[in-house]
Amino acid sequence: MSSHHINPHSLLAPSVRLLIERITRAGRPPMEALTAQQARAFYDIGGPMLDLQPPPKVDRVQDILIPVRDGHTCQARLYAPKSDAALPMLLYFHGGGFTVGSLITHDVLCRQLSRHGHCAVVSLDYRLAPEYRFPTAQHDAWDTLLWLQAQGAALGLDTSRIAVGGDSAGGTLAAVCALMARDAGLPLALQLLLYPGCTGRSNLTSHHTFGKGFLLDTSTIEWFFDHYIVEADRDDWRFAPINAPDHSGVAPAWFGLAECDPLVDGGMAYADTLRMAGVPVDLELYRGMIHGFATMGRALPDALRLHADAGRALKHAFES
Repeated sequence: MSSHHINPHSLLAPSVRLLIERITRAGRPPMEALTAQQARAFYDIGGPMLDLQPPPKVDRVQDILIPVRDGHTCQARLYAPKSDAALPMLLYFHGGGFTVGSLITHDVLCRQLSRHGHCAVVSLDYRLAPEYRFPTAQHDAWDTLLWLQAQGAALGLDTSRIAVGGDSAGGTLAAVCALMARDAGLPLALQLLLYPGCTGRSNLTSHHTFGKGFLLDTSTIEWFFDHYIVEADRDDWRFAPINAPDHSGVAPAWFGLAECDPLVDGGMAYADTLRMAGVPVDLELYRGMIHGFATMGRALPDALRLHADAGRALKHAFES
């Protein structure tokens, strides 16, 4: 798919066009006009306003603490349906450019994935930039996966059925964890990638076509990257998983991509890369949608479709 288009705004779904107009009228400051700490607070308050209210009910919501390599302890939240048997689990990494985002901003999405996937979801509050730069977030993600494999049974989790997932920057973390799991001989049922960041540069056609006026501007992407990583490391495969030397043997992938997203070409290219390496790939392209739509269920009905599709992919992966 080429995302070159003469009038890209005409591709937007009416619901999205309305949302962007409302946000523009409200005078939302661009993230790059804020400090990282201000942007974080702004997103924690503003983000959930676009999501389902009240949050969908889940039988079990439990905060847990997970030790990682440098003596730090990460907070995480476990969502699970009632079950007499050990539950398969999805380790989920929230989006936010490695700089913003939290357990709060992705609470509804994780509840929905647990409900639709009939599985436990562990949402990780990994450390954010600029206080913690590359590769800290990746270390937190990987250390948490290893901890869950070792300790998950005590939480009622089936450690033989683990998936990783995330949106945007969280999708990057999930894709890299899948590569590391392959190298470590840790079998994963699925990598669930919602409009993931797969490349280290903002130089694809979609970055230009959808780079301004589609809620995630290319200037904001660069602002995120500058907080997280030095220029010299941007081609490292732990930041840009498409640059890994070998993609064969990684876990099957399910992609949920937004058509009007600067990252869409990178997601498409990564899906093709995995397919070429013999990895089973399913991909849904949500027409007229923008980056971040999965956490906008109150404003965008297509978010609910993605939740159901992703849940179905998880169920299928855990049953096979």
